[in-house]
Amino acid sequence: MATKNAGLKQFLDGNILPEDIFTPEDFTDEHKMIADTAEKFVVNEVMPALEKIETQQFDETVRLIKEAGELGLIGADIPEEAGGFDLGKVSGAIIGEKMSLGRSFSITFGGQTGIGALPIAYFGNQAQKDRYLPELLTGEKIAAYALTEPSSGTDAMSLKTTAVLSEDGTHYILNGEKQWITNSAFADVFIVYAKVDGEKMTAFILEKNYEGLSTSPEEKKMGLKGSSTRSLILDNVKVPAENVIGEIGRGHIIAFNVLNMGRFKISASALGSSKRAIELAATYANERKQFGRPISCFTLIKQKLADMTIKTYANESAVYRTAGAIQEGFEEMKANGGEYGKTIARFAVECSINKVMSTEALDFVIDEAVQIHGGYGYMAEYEVEAIYRDSRINRIFEGTNEINRIIIASTLLKNYKPQGENKLLKNGPLQQEKQTLQLMKDYFHSTVQAIRQAGLDDINEEQEAAAFLADLVIAVYTGESAVLRAEKSIANSGEKRSAQMIDCAKMYVHETAQWCAVQGLNILNHLNNHESFSHTVGRLISSSPDNIVEVKRRIADRVIAAEKYTV
Repeated sequence: MATKNAGLKQFLDGNILPEDIFTPEDFTDEHKMIADTAEKFVVNEVMPALEKIETQQFDETVRLIKEAGELGLIGADIPEEAGGFDLGKVSGAIIGEKMSLGRSFSITFGGQTGIGALPIAYFGNQAQKDRYLPELLTGEKIAAYALTEPSSGTDAMSLKTTAVLSEDGTHYILNGEKQWITNSAFADVFIVYAKVDGEKMTAFILEKNYEGLSTSPEEKKMGLKGSSTRSLILDNVKVPAENVIGEIGRGHIIAFNVLNMGRFKISASALGSSKRAIELAATYANERKQFGRPISCFTLIKQKLADMTIKTYANESAVYRTAGAIQEGFEEMKANGGEYGKTIARFAVECSINKVMSTEALDFVIDEAVQIHGGYGYMAEYEVEAIYRDSRINRIFEGTNEINRIIIASTLLKNYKPQGENKLLKNGPLQQEKQTLQLMKDYFHSTVQAIRQAGLDDINEEQEAAAFLADLVIAVYTGESAVLRAEKSIANSGEKRSAQMIDCAKMYVHETAQWCAVQGLNILNHLNNHESFSHTVGRLISSSPDNIVEVKRRIADRVIAAEKYTV
């Protein structure tokens, strides 16, 4: 992969070049083939079965998981030594994006590949891999991930499920209840977290036929009605001692790192749903006529389509930048030796950034898509209505967006180092945006210093300051991804062919900088840093030299002509 793994400190210092990041324009022929395979599977096999899936005819879901396994989609980015195809994290992101068209089925698929198989693939011993992964990767068996409990959601370390070693040391006895477990109606294997002796959080592999293991009736949900969501009841379940994954008391390492990867895969899925919403909205806007002409002619509709496209472009740029960086991290680990846990942990902040940014972008995009449809968007017969309901859970599961903001802020504060020397910014069509991004990075450093000087670095108590810091970092990372991608495209294809990217990058950076400035004004008095903040905020909130109305009309016109997301 022809990129360099730019670390988080470099990113916040502003020393990243376009050639340092991976973009969708870098897709190889193999990536394109994977995208084509995944899309054809969803369009030709999953979507025709959605009506049955949405009414919880789970035999259809089980059948399709097997078909996905036969196509190699489940094992695509699983390590080769674990029985997978080891095609990389970019391939995994592509599959996640394409699979989003399958709505509820995509959740079943994600439960299998994103968090179900990974604990065994990354942290299991060879005997566990040999026993369970062959059938999980072919879809012959289905996995479920059981961490959440009625009294412990975000606070996973407070779980109450217990595991007690038998007197002869051959098995553990598990008792407790897990809540909201995806795939639980038809799962063959459960990854369950429990506390050994009530203290040491540990991961276990349970099989569905273990005596004392049962599930509750299906939950009635707002969306994703075709996915299975039940409680898992453990009543003196005997689990063989050899089914402990990793070390006793180290289950939290497995849980949190698997969740990191799950968060990233959610961001790819959210990206796919955003693209679908734009396609539906643009097509409908061209078909729907009011006052004698298509509503796509009206400039407020164009503004909506432009804003949807701008956020999706930035989303896409950040997702694939991160996928490329994670893939390089894995390649370095294999070349130099290392552990999956430590390698994944290096990208915890980026995974949280993507999860928050992508899911909130999707909610904005699908809300506007429903609005463009007008009253029809509220009707169940239109696809946007289902996407609207299905999207809402994304900001809650795999760690709420609030806790992900805390993770971003606490990690950066803990590992903070003063700003290094910045490289000289070269001239070009995005010079203004690069200067704005540098200003936002300076803003980040002054915010960290203000938080520390004001004694507000107890993030659990000062969550407003933490959220502001996280939002600033999300804006910088995503905005920089958008700008670097456009610059890379200019270098490779020229300004004319990169016009949509340039327009989207300009608008995203400008409007995000203004939003960050307003948020800074709202927290300025609490941080007690008027002089430094006032100067920066004034520069960030200044108007763009571009005619924003005209730029957005150009963006929308390209989308309207294509009737889909396009850059």
